[in-house]
Amino acid sequence: QVQLVESGGGSVQAGGSLRLSCTFSGDTHRRNLMGWFRQAPGKEREGVAAISTGSLTTLYADSVKGRFAISQDNAKPTVYLLLNNLKPEDTAMYYCAAALFRGPWDQRPLRAAEYAYWGQGTQVTVSS
Repeated sequence: QVQLVESGGGSVQAGGSLRLSCTFSGDTHRRNLMGWFRQAPGKEREGVAAISTGSLTTLYADSVKGRFAISQDNAKPTVYLLLNNLKPEDTAMYYCAAALFRGPWDQRPLRAAEYAYWGQGTQVTVSS
């Protein structure tokens, strides 16, 4: 059984920072890819960052490139998402996801359909 638990969300002012954490429990052979997604009210779920747990290759959505950073600590095992220079449009529920990914490393790691396991989400609210 795979379980993902997110933490670290909160309310900040524009320009502020947050660090989200996602702790993975279960069979690590069921995942080689970890991703962060977000969903604002009335909008589709959007992939923001992904990391290969083996090669540590990362991928970012254009909307967050240069502001967000994904990383992992395999000893825990935990994946982090550092959110810098936050904007009001970053306000959303943020979800962690895990996948056993076999595709080429193109844009697919940012697609929700690639992921089998999801956390419950953590809310990020950015005020102007």
